[in-house]
Amino acid sequence: MAGHSKWANIKHKKANADAKRGKIFSKIAKEIMVVARAGGGDPAGNITLRALIQKARSFNIPADNIQKAIKKGTGELEGEALEEIMYEGYGPGGIALMVQVLTDNKNRSVAEVRNIFTKNNTSMAGPGSVSHAFQRKGLILIHVQHIEENKLMELVLEEGAEDLQQENEHYAITTPSAQFMNVVEALNRVHISLESSEITFLPDNYMPIEDASQAKVILKFIGALEDLDDVQNVYSNFDIADSLAEVLSEE
Repeated sequence: MAGHSKWANIKHKKANADAKRGKIFSKIAKEIMVVARAGGGDPAGNITLRALIQKARSFNIPADNIQKAIKKGTGELEGEALEEIMYEGYGPGGIALMVQVLTDNKNRSVAEVRNIFTKNNTSMAGPGSVSHAFQRKGLILIHVQHIEENKLMELVLEEGAEDLQQENEHYAITTPSAQFMNVVEALNRVHISLESSEITFLPDNYMPIEDASQAKVILKFIGALEDLDDVQNVYSNFDIADSLAEVLSEE
């Protein structure tokens, strides 16, 4: 939609994550543990683990911390017994959300998540109510100063990327989850710096928000969910208008 940037809220979220780096370290380590437990500790045979290691590196998480998390997941070191749960619901303004949780206490987690929804006069929904409108994709952000668009397009499409868009000072690359690491590794081979890279859930359609006060309410709501220790990620179809992005990024 003209006048909107569906990546603006992703960059806003990343800025918030940078400010909470210690908590982000802990959350990524938890996710690595669960993925290593489910699919093994060898990144060569576990594409989701490879993607998480790439994400951890983008936050400059030390290699020793990454290896400890993997070993906890595979049982080589003692670690928590964590369960992955995805909650679904509708937030302020009717935005759709999926809330990814890793927890050792399901009852505690659902109560904490439900409390945030209740306090904001919003509602959780049953499994499948929201998730059917999201797709699991790879998402990579690169600053435009690192490469010319046509060269980048040729490189990433050859490796299986689905789309490349320029959004102000960034290129946003989307990939099928299975091709994500092929694209990341191709970019690494030519020494292109990645601002962020992860396998995530992207909505089929975005809900544009043009009112600043409503956008602030939504960001506060999402932030409250993200601040919960058991919450790993919050995925939404929230789309910030370009005219609001700069204002919101300063808050």
